[in-house]
Amino acid sequence: MISQTQQPTTSKPKTIHYPDSDGQPMADNTLQFRWIVIIKENLDLIFADDPEVFVAGDLLWYPVEGDNRIRRAPDAMVVFGRPKGDRGSYKQWEEDNIPPQVVFEILSPGNTLKEMAQKQTFYDEFGVEEYYIYDPDHNDLSGLQRGKESLKVIEQMSDWVSPRLGIRFDWTEEGLTLYRPDGSRFQTLQEIKAERDAAQAERDVAQAERDAAQAKADRLAQRLRELGVNPEDL
Repeated sequence: MISQTQQPTTSKPKTIHYPDSDGQPMADNTLQFRWIVIIKENLDLIFADDPEVFVAGDLLWYPVEGDNRIRRAPDAMVVFGRPKGDRGSYKQWEEDNIPPQVVFEILSPGNTLKEMAQKQTFYDEFGVEEYYIYDPDHNDLSGLQRGKESLKVIEQMSDWVSPRLGIRFDWTEEGLTLYRPDGSRFQTLQEIKAERDAAQAERDVAQAERDAAQAKADRLAQRLRELGVNPEDL
């Protein structure tokens, strides 16, 4: 029997913290980092005009609410059906329970077979549709695509076109080359900047030519008025 002065005790649900960092570096070397940036930034460009495609790099993905130990941080990931915007991590239960459909991993010499097997098991279990692994040190690319029940190895990656992304994988003299859906090649940030600067320079020249032509027309019109001729009557 509970006395009037006693109250039943209830336990408060434990607050679970989902860290935004796993304490691991984004990349182990400059080559790995360069490829991560190339893939992530070009995917951003491809889907820049689609507000419902979220692209991230090295972002922790928590697929299960209530368990902060089940997590992975793909080098790059793409989620269709989720809005763009900043996130500290990708908590799937807060994202209409939509998992990333496409993930990329860029290998470094420090990656182990056990680690990569664990990643594949994770991506397979939690619904990834396409999983691409690139080893830039050996120029080796592997891909897996979801079958009826699980991820299956893509037997031929040369000229492979991602069903979700529309990008094409191929090899040139420079090694692995990726192409956007419009056929243009994936570029480095420096190349993207140089291309934008060149396009802006062309626009500036064209505008300067238009301004010069307009100034010349204005001077001619003023001269005609000085001579008593209305330019609009001509």
